[in-house]
Amino acid sequence: MRINDGITSMSHGLIQEIGRLIFRGGESALYIWMYENYRIVDLPWDSVFTWYLAALGVDFCYYWVHRASHEIHILWAQHQVHHSSEDFNLAVGLRQSVLQGWCGFVFYLPLALIIPPSQFLTHQQFNLLYQFWIHTETIKSLGPLEWIFNTPRHHRVHHGSVLYCLDKNYGGTLIVWDRIFGTFAEEKEKEEIIFGLVYNQPSFNPLFLQTFYNMNVYNKFEAMNGWQNKLSAIIKGPSWLPGKPWTGLDEDKPDVKKREKYDVHLPTWCNTYLVIHFAAVVISFHDLAQHYVSLSPISVIAFVCYLIGSLTVIGFMFENRPNACILELMRCLILATLIQKNALELSMPFLYWFFLLSAMFWSLHCLRVFEVKIKDQ
Repeated sequence: MRINDGITSMSHGLIQEIGRLIFRGGESALYIWMYENYRIVDLPWDSVFTWYLAALGVDFCYYWVHRASHEIHILWAQHQVHHSSEDFNLAVGLRQSVLQGWCGFVFYLPLALIIPPSQFLTHQQFNLLYQFWIHTETIKSLGPLEWIFNTPRHHRVHHGSVLYCLDKNYGGTLIVWDRIFGTFAEEKEKEEIIFGLVYNQPSFNPLFLQTFYNMNVYNKFEAMNGWQNKLSAIIKGPSWLPGKPWTGLDEDKPDVKKREKYDVHLPTWCNTYLVIHFAAVVISFHDLAQHYVSLSPISVIAFVCYLIGSLTVIGFMFENRPNACILELMRCLILATLIQKNALELSMPFLYWFFLLSAMFWSLHCLRVFEVKIKDQ
């Protein structure tokens, strides 16, 4: 795993969790309301049948959530975050959109007619946990299990930007849904899979990667003539063109071949510094997750701004942006000041000295006492 790409993936995971703290499970409220008011049967919570039915129902609905996220342009604008890495490893499993939960909750609502919320929410989390381990190139095949379950082999195809991989293998836990609905593709052992977006957007800035594709949707909307085409630019597939099928024609899609991965080689000490500061962000998030209910709204907003701002600046540093060091100096000074004044209500006062010393280091750098230089390729 490359340090820059791996930390970028984990940064997306943190941003998603930050969103969950803010939304506080709001996307599940409609499911609970529908179950309480419109359920057609009362299934016993302690019945094995209820749990198995919930598992199958959640996985079936996830297939359609996932398929829609690829075949509806505005949903793809959010889901593309998960496909933006040019690597394929466990960290990529954490690379998610902050809005992913809101994009898919509607597809689960039919389950509210029969499945109790507790079973639904439990299996929804189990389904996502299962999908974590299948992000790997290490495991080549699981033999007969490949016929039933979604495996690393199948999911590598899903993440590929090679033409035969596009819009394939949407399953969560089970791959049988893809076999039934015609979206299954077998991995070709003699053909290398190229990971990442078809039109790759090289960046280690998680905030940019979370948001940039929405502008692509807007630009396509603006470029279309007539409201029917404008609407289609939003709700049809990313490759759709006027007069073409919903997901476009294969001959209009690029067949991505071998390409050089976007990478910036920083000195070892700089990578070490960024890993330590990322760890500080993770520790701070853990502190927020434990105490955010008791914090004032202003403190929570300030805390969230600190976390997202820090992850963004770390991304700038990994890209070796011209002004990244100045931004890092400002970030450390601001955080040291906020912590000293207890504006973030952190329960970890040692972070004051951590950020103050970091600010002193970057002050020396700005005076050209130290310099960050890119290693030779």
